[in-house]
Amino acid sequence: MKATCHILLLLLFSSSVFAQQFYVRGEVKDEAGNVLQNVTILQHKTGYIFKTGSAGTFGILANQQIDTFSFSLDGYDKERVVVNADNYIRVKMKLQPASVSSAKRDKLSSQIKGLGKEEQKIWMTGDETYASLLENHFVNAKKFPSTGMSLNVDRASYSNIRRFITLKSMVPPDAVRIEEMLNYFNLNYHQPDPGKIFKIKTTLSSCPWNPDNQLFYIDFSSQKLDLDTLPPSNLVFLIDVSGSMDMTNRLPLLKSAFRLLVNNLRDKDSVAIVVYGGITGVMLNTTSGKEKEKILKTIDELEPGGSTPGESGVRLAYSVARNHYINGGNNRVILATDGDFNVGMKTEAELDELISRQRESGIYLTCLGVGMGNYKDSKIQTLAERGNGNFAYLDNFKEAEKVLLKEFTQTLYAVADDVYLNVNFNPEYVKEYRLIGFDNKVGALRDSLAIIEGGEIGSGHSMIAMFEIIPTEINRGAIKDNFTTGKFADLNLRYRLPGNKVENSCSYVSNFEFISSEELDKCYHFSAAVSMFGSLLRSSTFIRNTDWNDIIVLGESATTGNNLLQKEFINLVQQAKTLYLTKPKKKKGNQDD
Repeated sequence: MKATCHILLLLLFSSSVFAQQFYVRGEVKDEAGNVLQNVTILQHKTGYIFKTGSAGTFGILANQQIDTFSFSLDGYDKERVVVNADNYIRVKMKLQPASVSSAKRDKLSSQIKGLGKEEQKIWMTGDETYASLLENHFVNAKKFPSTGMSLNVDRASYSNIRRFITLKSMVPPDAVRIEEMLNYFNLNYHQPDPGKIFKIKTTLSSCPWNPDNQLFYIDFSSQKLDLDTLPPSNLVFLIDVSGSMDMTNRLPLLKSAFRLLVNNLRDKDSVAIVVYGGITGVMLNTTSGKEKEKILKTIDELEPGGSTPGESGVRLAYSVARNHYINGGNNRVILATDGDFNVGMKTEAELDELISRQRESGIYLTCLGVGMGNYKDSKIQTLAERGNGNFAYLDNFKEAEKVLLKEFTQTLYAVADDVYLNVNFNPEYVKEYRLIGFDNKVGALRDSLAIIEGGEIGSGHSMIAMFEIIPTEINRGAIKDNFTTGKFADLNLRYRLPGNKVENSCSYVSNFEFISSEELDKCYHFSAAVSMFGSLLRSSTFIRNTDWNDIIVLGESATTGNNLLQKEFINLVQQAKTLYLTKPKKKKGNQDD
């Protein structure tokens, strides 16, 4: 009887709690009164993330009348607001001033030479294109034949997307970076010729989502270094042990990940461990890789707690790395965090300036993101870009094994820095072109001081970049007549060798040679399927006639042998199909996305 009473009391208490729900409604605008779409809203009580809708409005359920929210958008100062659910909330966000300092300039992922800011503004006015990342549009090849892109080994976007879909959550459009999704699979690797750092191969074929158009694939592979002959590494593990890391998929996952990395160390390598959280300090002074038990013991003893003083942690880690700098070696800080910096420098601009100064010391930065809810993708991405490094997201142990064990040299050993590819199209064959992925932040496109900067490429990496092509009549006629002579595009690759200030370049001529879809290698079909998946998640206007089944059919036809990553991709698309097709449409007055 007593147990029954307890259950009844619990049910009564639970129903009263759930009955006390409040609905927070409001809008976000800039100082000029313009609505701001896709603003990230963090609910502090729950850690949940929301987005403003197309009218800059939002509607969020809360379990308390007074709650605290943070509003953030690239290019604007972050706003922290205490709200009362009884009131309609009006948030005004202040545009961050552009700095003349090169360290603070926005960085472009790609750039079309000669295309002015006024012409690009047209891209921002559509109902579906104003977001943190602005999708590249078609460009007239006769007027603007030259375009370029920054190349790197970042692949965080794919595993982050996988995390959302696995948890049956819609993927935020600005979390989708198609070039990183393509990077994830390391497709179609070709060892460069002896003495060469890179190998480039191009292919032109039909476009699976628009039969009137073509796809131009650029297959790019880097030299594979021999692990036995690699120079010694001076590594500093910079680990976030703040209170926000006290979840299974955060610090415990990172501890397992770092154990994998330690087991790969050689005697001539060294490791130091710096933490920041309740304390900021050196938990392990620089120690030889042969003392694995000592290193692993320090990792196992890490416990979460306290705030997130990211600035002091970054400064200390770089100081330790400089004090043990190895000339000609691999000097690298490995930052592992959920990105929730809440003490010291907090904004992307402040972190940008800090890391940009540190990169001049010749120390690389690898960033490992973990977590959900308060995971700060933009902050970690900023750190990796400015730190001349790379960025991966660990959603599970299997991903940690992939990044730090199977792809150890790609992640931690650079073969080239500041890698930048320029493509110059021949207007005789190309009427218009559209770079797929490598989308720029809206803030970077608005900033007249924005620059494009190359990225870091690791050992044994391959990537496929893609352009959608609107062909000229000469192009169509040449295919019809089986005419395959003539130049389609000139490619120029610029890069620096690690630790060297001299810029190198290599050129490649892509001749006009069309390959039918039936003759195309499976890796290109699979790349197209990955691109279609990313575009559909972003609700791209360029693939209106594509559905989930088209991606599944193309992906399955291109899956090779027993490739587990490719099979997982097909499964992920099938999960996304179920999620997106069964998700009820939101009624007016509900939370905007």
